[in-house]
Amino acid sequence: MTIGFIYPDHAAEDDYPRAASTLGVELRVAHIYGTDLHAVPELRELGSPAKLRRGAELLRPFAPDAVVWACTSGSFVYGPDGAREQVRGLATAAGVPASSTSFAFVNAARALAVDTVAVVASYPDEVAALFTDFLAAEGIRVVSGTSAGIDTAAAVGTLTPDQVRNLVLANDCPDAAALLVPDTAMHTLEVLPELEAALGKPVLTANQVTIWEGLRLAGVPGAPTGKLGKLFSDRCIHASA
Repeated sequence: MTIGFIYPDHAAEDDYPRAASTLGVELRVAHIYGTDLHAVPELRELGSPAKLRRGAELLRPFAPDAVVWACTSGSFVYGPDGAREQVRGLATAAGVPASSTSFAFVNAARALAVDTVAVVASYPDEVAALFTDFLAAEGIRVVSGTSAGIDTAAAVGTLTPDQVRNLVLANDCPDAAALLVPDTAMHTLEVLPELEAALGKPVLTANQVTIWEGLRLAGVPGAPTGKLGKLFSDRCIHASA
């Protein structure tokens, strides 16, 4: 089985080979390019049908069993209905089941039986609010939201593990059953186990849920591992299959 990911520009794509090594699966990443500005018009252009068709073309030689648009903001900016249409178009272009990081967050929260969350977003306020709206439309209540106000994905990709750790730990909410960290431009896999141990709750991050979603779509249960958070526990691995 091979899972394909369409990743915008370059930032934290090295999270994918890290996960592939841990899980023992084939994760292929194809890059599409555009502005990396965290602003609604630019994000809608980044997730446009033409861009995603190009990503599907780049993945075709690897014959993926499922394809995921590995971009949170480039999917939720379309709203739930638009994001569903985006995924349908990608599935048609790729000829295999498809999803996006925004729906990966929703499906991961459901697998963990989580309906109240805190969101620690790298985005400016306007963009972060659209993620909150997206989650609410899918039945997930955001009880606390933080916006770091970082304008570009490239800048997010330069955050060090200590900076990511401090950002997350400083913005938990005791009323939230899980903490969500959107933005596939942020390196998070390295610090996930430490974050969950410190907070005592699941932490869902963009690249983590994107990889889990690809496995779910392809019907690959994978092996439970503590290295990728509670989402990759035995219970959730079997929920995904």
